[in-house]
Amino acid sequence: MRFGGAHQETWVDEAAGRLVRPYTVSAGRTRPTTAMDLLSWVVATGVRPQGRLEPDHDVALGLCGEATTVAEVAARMRLPAVVTKVVLSDLVAVGAVRTRPPSPVADPTDRSILERLLVGLQQRL
Repeated sequence: MRFGGAHQETWVDEAAGRLVRPYTVSAGRTRPTTAMDLLSWVVATGVRPQGRLEPDHDVALGLCGEATTVAEVAARMRLPAVVTKVVLSDLVAVGAVRTRPPSPVADPTDRSILERLLVGLQQRL
C-alpha cells in the first residue's frame, strides 16, 4: 500500500510497518547538517532540486507545502525524528525547504496551548 498521494513513494505494510528501514532512508547518517529541533518550522521554498529526489525526500517536500513542524513531518512519514531531520537537512542543503526556530512566545508547559495542539492534531488525522 502507498502512503500519501500519487507523487509519494513511501511503501508501508499494514502489519509490518515501513518496508524501508529508517537507516536506509538516511543512508546510515544519524546527524542532520542543519540544526533543528522537533518544534522547528519547515516550509518549502518553491525551489525544485535538480535531478530526481529519493522517495522519502519527495514525501517530506510535499508535506512542507505549508509551514509545519519537524515533529509533524516525522509523524506523517512514520519515521524517527532524527531520520526526518536528516531528510529535511538534505532538502535545506539544496534550497528546497527552509527552517526557522520555534516561536519563543509559546510556553510548552501551558495546558491551554497543549489542549489546542491536541485538538488540531486530532482534526488533521
